[in-house]
Amino acid sequence: MGLSLDAILQSRRTRQPVVMGVLNVTPDSFSDGGQFCSPADALAQAKALVEAGCDILDLGAESTRPGSQRVDAETQIQRLRDILPAVCELGVVISIDTTLAPVASFALDAGAHILNDVSAGRDDPAMLPLAASRNAPICLMHMQGQPGTMQAAPHYDDVTAEVAAFFTERLAAAHGAGIPREHCILDPGIGFGKTLEHNLALLARVNDWAPRDTVLLIGPSRKRFIDDIAPAPAQQRVGGTLAACLATYRQGATIFRVHDPQPIRQGLEVQRALETAK
Repeated sequence: MGLSLDAILQSRRTRQPVVMGVLNVTPDSFSDGGQFCSPADALAQAKALVEAGCDILDLGAESTRPGSQRVDAETQIQRLRDILPAVCELGVVISIDTTLAPVASFALDAGAHILNDVSAGRDDPAMLPLAASRNAPICLMHMQGQPGTMQAAPHYDDVTAEVAAFFTERLAAAHGAGIPREHCILDPGIGFGKTLEHNLALLARVNDWAPRDTVLLIGPSRKRFIDDIAPAPAQQRVGGTLAACLATYRQGATIFRVHDPQPIRQGLEVQRALETAK
């Protein structure tokens, strides 16, 4: 069985690796769109992810791949309605990947535990107050632009400094809404409005953008930057995904959002053992 929510929120202090499995109930996600839209297929995949070692299942009903179009709350809820309650019965921590408060509220009512907002509370002004009122931890992700256009021409004068400033502002907004700092999880948004060089800078220099007292989530799984370095189809980018996870784990990140949990967990557990070996 996966880790408790409290253990996940303490993971940076304890150095406990946390594996978050991706479950997209969408027709158009970049790697697995359309594979798990039916309740039966989604539940089967959720069970497989848990058996492969996931501590968190991250359900999304809206693709945020480059070029994607936004999906309204009603459609997201409809996609989740017959899937989420069954997945919540599997006994692991559930996060809901959405930027809209009505979807988040529906998911929390169904049994979800964490809100995963790629807009960091900017798309829907009700999101941060909802997280506060429901005592729900929230993942705040950096993204330049919107999914439909974010990869058109990403530009930063200093990507790590700008992401650091973004997190300072978003943590202040979360605090102002009543969310305790220990309930905020920060994600630099690998591939969300970034070039290869931006992604590599964020992965290689975590301490330049991350506060030292917050839990960090990294989502490199199967992403284009891996293909830019070592060309391979999305499903064959596990090695590159693991490399990014290990590099950032060594710098303090502990939650890793991935499609292939078993090899990622194995690599992280070996890295942790090496760090503690006498």
